[in-house]
Amino acid sequence: MRILHTSDWHLGRSFHRISLLRAQRDFVEHLVATVREHEVDAVLVAGDVYDRAVPPLAAVELFDEALHRLADLGVPTVMISGNHDSARRLGVGAGLIERAGIHLRTDPAGCGTPVLLADAHGDVACYGLPYLEPALVREELGARRGGHTAVLEAAMERVRADLATRPAGTRSVVLAHAFVAGGAPSDSERDITVGGVASVPAEVFAGVDYTALGHLHGCQTITERVRYSGSPLAYSFSEADHRKTMWLIDLDARGGVTGERLDCPVPRRLARIRGRLDDLLRDPALDRHEDAWVEATLTDPHRPDEPMARLATRFPHVVSLALEPDRAPEDPLASYAQRLRNRSDQQIAEDFVAHVRAGRGPDHEERAVLTAALDAVRLDDTAREVAR
Repeated sequence: MRILHTSDWHLGRSFHRISLLRAQRDFVEHLVATVREHEVDAVLVAGDVYDRAVPPLAAVELFDEALHRLADLGVPTVMISGNHDSARRLGVGAGLIERAGIHLRTDPAGCGTPVLLADAHGDVACYGLPYLEPALVREELGARRGGHTAVLEAAMERVRADLATRPAGTRSVVLAHAFVAGGAPSDSERDITVGGVASVPAEVFAGVDYTALGHLHGCQTITERVRYSGSPLAYSFSEADHRKTMWLIDLDARGGVTGERLDCPVPRRLARIRGRLDDLLRDPALDRHEDAWVEATLTDPHRPDEPMARLATRFPHVVSLALEPDRAPEDPLASYAQRLRNRSDQQIAEDFVAHVRAGRGPDHEERAVLTAALDAVRLDDTAREVAR
């Protein structure tokens, strides 16, 4: 069976206030053409179809267009909701849409009920695990403890229990939206840390022929059977070095997996440049970035006059400007910025406690209080987004 694995469309998202709707429409066009060209048997979309719980009308219209285009192909499509989607809204009309071969899996209770696909070698049971927010689904799934690993383990127990009832030789595919250990994140993904832990081990998905992951925006192989397709477009400059692709997966008669990366259209290259303003305006090595979307980090000791306007004379598509003056290592501002870089909210909060208590960091109970407070804020933000 030939499967096209994609995820993280984020319909409705912009790039530094630049609309990406045209680029997203071009991707849908490319997706449809790829299904035809490569004679794909099933399309998998592993979550974050939309960028937010209540997407703009133009994004909903594009999604509607994508559904019609996929249904017209006569190729089964399985989609799950991600942490950016409103599962309830995305799942509206799922029963009717399923008659057209589009299978929306947004309800955690349905984790153990597969979409049955078939080829010349028999059935492929395709299980959709929507994004599982531990605090909201732990009880429903009967997870023995909290956290992402526990709820995914509970969901996978349902998958394996159903698979055990299937005829011998039935192949299996799982779609999941999660941060799996070994994956490389970017700045584009919304934090899903719970209890100070965001990632889950790949072993959670053991026993499944192929796991199609969503959430991380870089295409990557965790194991031969567990892969991220990544997002089809770059949504932050942290993705400047990404090669945006989809996975073309061939599942053989015994469940063996081979994969090929298929490139997605690139609306405009991304470039990150750094240095003093005058140097950036003169350096011939930067000629190749003049047609790119540019993020410029200026290291001048003092803010130059009209830096954005001056940069735009050479880089007309500059969209982001940061100021990071060169500072001596002993400069307290430099050391503070260094301490914050690449640290989680939990680590920053614990560092602050240690700072105000003359080096004595939080004990086990205090750390648990900080963790609970940060989790409550994140859940509150999620609830407000869904309620809009």
